[in-house]
Order: sequence, then C-alpha cells, then structure tokens
Amino acid sequence: MFRQAMCEWCEVWDDEVGVVYDKTREGRQVPIREVDIHDKRPGDLNDIKPVIFTPTFVLMDKGVELGRIMGYPGEDFFWGLLDQMLKKVPAEG
Repeated sequence: MFRQAMCEWCEVWDDEVGVVYDKTREGRQVPIREVDIHDKRPGDLNDIKPVIFTPTFVLMDKGVELGRIMGYPGEDFFWGLLDQMLKKVPAEG
C-alpha cells in the first residue's frame, strides 16, 4: 500500500478496512506492506509503474505486478476489487 502523510482516504481505509485486514483470509494471503510515496522506493519495487495517487494498493507476486487499486473506493468495492486481483495470483505448488 502506497500512502502519504495527511492522506484523507488512507485514513478512511485505516478506519474501515485496516483495523480488520490482518484478520481476514485476504490479509493472510497478501499482507499489507506500507510504503510512503515520497520515500525512496525499496529496491524490490523499482520495476513497477509509477504511483501517483494515495492510497494505491499494488499486488505483487515474485517481483511482478499483478494488479493495483488506485485510491480507496469504499469498503465494499475494495473487497470486491481485491478478490478480483487475487484470482491472478498463481496457485502454490
């Protein structure tokens, strides 16, 4: 999750989804890693497309971007969009 200080929609996501995310099936499958949009990008994220808006959720698998949600569309839409992205994650084994 790319975010920045004073991001109103990041705070809404924190209040609506962030408080339960780690306890969900999705949270266990794809844990959230937070990266400030203004900080130097971690090396393993150098090859993804630029991130302009916050929050932006980027789903990665073995260094490859599988999808992203730009902005926070509300709790119901977030879970639906996340479920669609998770269908792109290759099955283990």
